[in-house]
Amino acid sequence: MGRVLAIDYGTKRTGVAVTDDLQIIASGLTTIDTEDLLSFLKSYTTSENVELFVVGEPKQMDNTASESEVHIQKFLKQLQKIFTEIPVERVDERFTSKMAFQTMIDSGLKKKQRQNKALIDEISATLILQSYLSSRS
Repeated sequence: MGRVLAIDYGTKRTGVAVTDDLQIIASGLTTIDTEDLLSFLKSYTTSENVELFVVGEPKQMDNTASESEVHIQKFLKQLQKIFTEIPVERVDERFTSKMAFQTMIDSGLKKKQRQNKALIDEISATLILQSYLSSRS
């Protein structure tokens, strides 16, 4: 079994999370500058067996696509062109940023630490991945 890698795509920064080999536990991996994302994924997939990409799907409250979906679609085309053997699934990512921020509060992080947007992106990717894992069972 390979890992599942989740991506919380942003135009500036992208949060990345990954499962263990048994696909049981979702863990934050990193936040990376979006311009470096594809090269990071190439490097990561050479050293780790990635079976599936899960990419967050931002939606409005009325279930229509968010404005950022245009950027994500461009990224998805590049992703599928480079990683032809790795399928991509989408997961609704509504509220993940708010939930990530609440997770930071609940875990006792100080206000200064909670202002770290990179950490919010990584936690959001983890929540997207956890949502995917939960939907499978």
